[in-house]
Amino acid sequence: MPSSLATALRPADSPAFQALGRHHAIASQWRMHDLFDAEPARERRFSLEAAGLFLDYSKNRADAETLALLCALARERGVGQQRDRMFGGAAINNTEQRAALHTALRAPPGSGPGSAPTLDGQDIARDIADVLARIRTFTDQVRSGRWHGVTGKPLTTIVNIGIGGSFLGPKMAVHALRTHCDPALSIHFISNVDASELDALLPRLDAETTLFIVASKTFGTAETMMNAHSARAWLVAQCGAEAPARHFVAVSTNVAAVTAFGIDAANMFPFWDWVGGRYSVWSAVGLALALAIGADGFDAFLAGGHAMDRHFCEAPLEANMPVLLAMLGIWYRNFCDCGSLSIAPYWQDLQYLPAYLQQLDMESNGKRVGADGTALQTATAPVIWGDVGTNGQHAYFQLLHQGTDVVPVDFITVLQPPATHRRHHTALLANCFAQSAALMRGKTADEVRAELHAAGITGAACEALVPHKTFPGNRPSNTILLPAMTPHALGALVALYEHKVFVQGVVWGINSFDQWGVELGKALAKGVEAALTDAPEAAANAVDTGFDPSTRNLLARARAAL
Repeated sequence: MPSSLATALRPADSPAFQALGRHHAIASQWRMHDLFDAEPARERRFSLEAAGLFLDYSKNRADAETLALLCALARERGVGQQRDRMFGGAAINNTEQRAALHTALRAPPGSGPGSAPTLDGQDIARDIADVLARIRTFTDQVRSGRWHGVTGKPLTTIVNIGIGGSFLGPKMAVHALRTHCDPALSIHFISNVDASELDALLPRLDAETTLFIVASKTFGTAETMMNAHSARAWLVAQCGAEAPARHFVAVSTNVAAVTAFGIDAANMFPFWDWVGGRYSVWSAVGLALALAIGADGFDAFLAGGHAMDRHFCEAPLEANMPVLLAMLGIWYRNFCDCGSLSIAPYWQDLQYLPAYLQQLDMESNGKRVGADGTALQTATAPVIWGDVGTNGQHAYFQLLHQGTDVVPVDFITVLQPPATHRRHHTALLANCFAQSAALMRGKTADEVRAELHAAGITGAACEALVPHKTFPGNRPSNTILLPAMTPHALGALVALYEHKVFVQGVVWGINSFDQWGVELGKALAKGVEAALTDAPEAAANAVDTGFDPSTRNLLARARAAL
């Protein structure tokens, strides 16, 4: 395999893939409880700690040979070499000729793996340190009340305007770290171009004490800028034309567009084209998070990510948490024909983690061609979905337990209870652990009959109920434990999944750092919008000639309603 470019995985040319196929023919007959019986210490052998996190992967349809074969595939596909290229600043995003150096954002200078290299003559370490210093100064000013709006009042309400990674990352992290946030600050997130979101928020705000963060690398993202202009108009109407200079800051690289908007260039926090949007929470895109938890808290978040980076770079594949999660995912996607993965965080403040991981995984690896441009011959990214426990138990867990599809589950929870309502936390942990046990164990028809007989239900009535109350079991899961919900632990968790996605992309031969799939609909939307907003004659011509029959019909009905 060439070291400079990941090639699309071709099963026929991969001895490791073929060996796994032969192994699966045997492993498909296994029951997980039999694997535990055969290896009494399985729960210890199939678990590990890294960067403060604990992973139990013993409830998987895999044994030591399975994992050895999966690691052999990872080696054959050059996971270690591609990892080193990423950390070294190589242009692994080959379709855009860019590095993917989000790891550098969280690496202390000279800290070993992940420390920032020089890239095209750019001293990355110095640039990152400069931006972090500016973030610290700004957050200290806002949190201390020294940063005033145009009427002299401190700014105590923060509104982050962004979309994609500029929205999902900060929102997920701020909510996850709610107990670490400054209670004097109220933080909100706006992303949707649907005006309902702004209409619901702005009337509840005091313009004199509101700070807007506009996060857009180009300062041209359609949804973000439409929301930003509407927010600026609202602010000007409330506080006057000079207000944007004190009430708006930007996370961007486009100085001209930022200043034209009315934001002082001194209040623009840059990041770089080697930081992908879905990997950008570590950069100035995390400004809302830094405001919420303080500069020291943000540093701890970065440190947690770096701790996982070190583990990813230094641990052998067989004891490497991101690699093991990734390769088990390959096992289920490519050999067990599992089309989705459910994320089940048993911690309410992680409610936005499934959506965050959905973008991270599906936008990175939802590809049908490899990095070399050839069609892929294997299935790639699974559908990522989920919700917080125990809510999910009363919604989609029915499908997980008794549905026709086998869906692997990642259970994520926190060991340290909150300061209040400790009994609630005990119940939460009990449900988390019980669900993974139930998915593995299931319930046999004989067990159901015994329960029904004990309840006095026998004969035909019993037999009619047996199939409905039988659980097939043998359904796989991982359990990830955070010692406490801290910035460090959250940083490690996010980095864990980043590296998992990267490893899977390498195995499949995908460029995990571009996202051309988001462009087509956005490009077409411009023409559709013109057809909805142009003068009637021009719009009618566009409706008649520019689109397929279905879209023309939808446009005609929409124009009649506008």
